[in-house]
This record gives sequence, C-alpha cells and structure tokens, in this order.
Amino acid sequence: MPNTKKKVRAAIYTLGCKVNSYESIAISEKLSENGIEICDPSEKVDICIINTCAVTAEAERKSRQIIRRMSAVSPDVYVIVTGCSAQLDPEKILKIEGVSAVCGNREKMKAAELAVAHAQKLRTVSENVHKDSENGIICSCELENAAFEKMSISSSERTRAVLKIEDGCESKCAYCIIPALRGKIRSKAPEEVIAEAKTLSENGYREIVLTGIEVSAYGKDLSQKGGLATLIEELGKIEKIKRIRLGSLDPSAINEDFIDRVSKIRSFAPHFHLSLQSGCNNTLFSMKRRYNVDTVKKRVDYIRSKIPDAMFTADIIVGFPGETDADFEETRSFLASLGLLSFHIFAYSKRPGTPAADMPCQISSDIKSARLKSLEALRADMTESILEKEIGKKHEVIIEEYKDSVGAVGHTANFIEVAVKDIDRSTEDIHGKIVTVTAESQKDGIIFASVI
Repeated sequence: MPNTKKKVRAAIYTLGCKVNSYESIAISEKLSENGIEICDPSEKVDICIINTCAVTAEAERKSRQIIRRMSAVSPDVYVIVTGCSAQLDPEKILKIEGVSAVCGNREKMKAAELAVAHAQKLRTVSENVHKDSENGIICSCELENAAFEKMSISSSERTRAVLKIEDGCESKCAYCIIPALRGKIRSKAPEEVIAEAKTLSENGYREIVLTGIEVSAYGKDLSQKGGLATLIEELGKIEKIKRIRLGSLDPSAINEDFIDRVSKIRSFAPHFHLSLQSGCNNTLFSMKRRYNVDTVKKRVDYIRSKIPDAMFTADIIVGFPGETDADFEETRSFLASLGLLSFHIFAYSKRPGTPAADMPCQISSDIKSARLKSLEALRADMTESILEKEIGKKHEVIIEEYKDSVGAVGHTANFIEVAVKDIDRSTEDIHGKIVTVTAESQKDGIIFASVI
C-alpha cells in the first residue's frame, strides 16, 4: 500500500550571513507549502538542507562538520548541501558520507525542489526510500550569466525581517573568495522588492533589513530603474514599515547624494554598518579596497551633519599579510577617532585562490591574537563611552526577545541594544512591541531603560 499518510520532516541548518538566512527562510516556506514539517536540526528528520558558508577557512571547516553531524543524528536522512562551500567544491562536498545532493548558489531553490521530490517518494512508496538508493546529484553550480534567483519570503525567524535585494560582488578584494562563489552583481526588480516588503508589513513585521552580498551595488545592473536610494524612497512609502535598515555598506558607495536622500525618509534607520576592514591606507591598498581613511572620515562626518543621531558599526580585519605594528596602530587610532558604537573583529584567514593567500609577510597567529585582543579592549571602551552619553535620553525600542538575565530586549532605530524593565512576558505578547523608554544606565554594551 502507498505510504500516503507518512509525515515528512525536514530541518534546515544555516551558516554564515544574512543572505543565507533569507534564502533558508525562502526554502523553508517552500517546503511548508508542500506539506513538509520543519523541525529543529537537533531532531530526527527525513530531509536535511544545509546552507553553508565559506567566507573563512573556519567557516568552511564548520560547514563540513555540520554535514557529518546531521548524517549521524539521522542516519537515513536525505542530505542536500547548498551555499558557498557547496559552490566552492561541489565534488568534495558530494563525497562526504551521507550527502545525496549538492546545489550551488545559482539556484538555491533547487534544494527545495529536490526535497519536495524526495518527500513525495517517501509518501507514495510502500517501503522506506533510503538515501543511498539514489545517485548523488550536483546541480546549478555554473555562475556565468546567472540571473537574480526568484524567491521571496512572507515571514522571518526574528522581529526584524531580512529582505534580500541583491546578489553577487565584483569588488575582487585581495582577501575575499566570495565574488568567485556568488558571481556578478544582480539585483531584484524594485517592484518585486516592494511587493515582498508589503507582504512582510501586512504580516506584522515593522522593521525590514535590506541585505545582499554587496547591498550598495543594488541597481547597477538594472536599466533606468534607479539605485539603492530610489528603492529606499519607495519602501519609505509603506506606512506599516517603521524602520528600513541597511546591511553592510562599502564606504566608497556612501556619497552625499545618497545621504541627502535617505536622511529625508521617516522610516530610514540611522545606523550604518561599514565594511571598513582597516584604518590604515597601506593595508587598504594591499587589500585592494576602493577608498582611503580620509574618504571614510569625510563621509562619516557628512552623515553626522545630516543625521545627528546616526550610529556606526564596522567590520575590521587584523593580521592582513604585511600589516606592520605601525599599520595596526594606525588602524587602532583611526577607529578611536570615528566614535563607533561597536565593531566586529576578524583575524585574517588565508583563502586559497585569493591574491592575499600568496602574499609574502603572512602574520603569525600569536600576533593576530594580540591585535584582536587590543581592539576588543578598545571596542569595550568606545561602546561604554557612547552609551554613557545616551543616559537620560528617550528612545523608541522594538522588542525582539526576552532574556532571563536582563528581561525584554530590543534595539533603537540607531541600533543601540536596550533591556527594558516593567514588561511582563507572562501577561502580554511582547514580540514586536514598540515602546518608548528612558535610558537609565548601561553595562556590557546594553542600555537599561524603563517604559515612559
């Protein structure tokens, strides 16, 4: 007899960036539409889709580790691997025991198609369909002339909904493998972005994060349709969206016209995450970045002149090949001068196939570690200094979660994390609740506040 009543269970494990997170939600929604139950990756499932990362060697190693772990948790699971590690070396991934299919970054929704097809087999045959009964599959790994892949979401795992508007990168920075794994810049049609944002707003999401591999490049491949500023202006007309937040930005793309335009949009969140990488001109030149520290400082100053409550965060790499002690001190001093709310620090990781991997004067792990710790101390001091200036001020906070250690937690529009007193999760649904608070104290990077 056909096994038509079998409940097919699937898990999706996501590593890496916000783009991957968005794509995993799109895959998850497609599975749900086809009657597949979405489960936690720790549970025993029939199908597992692993959306991998390869931005660093450690991310690639962790991706392979997760693939092996999922096969161990559910020995008969049908494993589909997608994402940047799959794109980097699909044959190597397919050889990992337990992997049934590999999908590259050109067509991630192919992973959903394969999962749905396998689920149908599980439902319609009388005997179990063992994963090893099917030949391994590699599909959709050619990025040449790839179009922006059709996908959309109507929900999010968090209070703020991530919306992918762009894919690909053409910067060719010396340390980065991602352009080879994501292909050329391609943008989602603005009318599709607006329709998706409207759906998310109707479903209760008040904050939208526009994300992509190189968000600031949005629209470069679209003729006569405008760029990122035009898109934000149109999204700003959606009344139910209270905040439009941007993902990581290349400092070279933040020109005065862009700032003049977004500063007038009521829902634009005044937080800029800069893909800075270094505060030393010598290092930036070696990295093949498209700006220098003077450009960054001028643009940060201009933003503050137009958006006085703007906050800045950044990504920083320490230990890039050839970075001297003097170069590092330049970076440290420059970061201190910018007055950043916070910054993410990464020790340089050699990626085979990139120019930096073959550069002379590679930095030892001990030196990288010391520099990372030095910047961590600077970051703590800078964050404390910024937050002290917020004490006594009023802020609007969207509540995102409840942490037992501090209570209800959310962020301001300019991305200050706030723990709010006097909100009882036992008596009301706090998820997405908007409250106005007064900042009373700060500790460990968090403002503690009370509802007005």
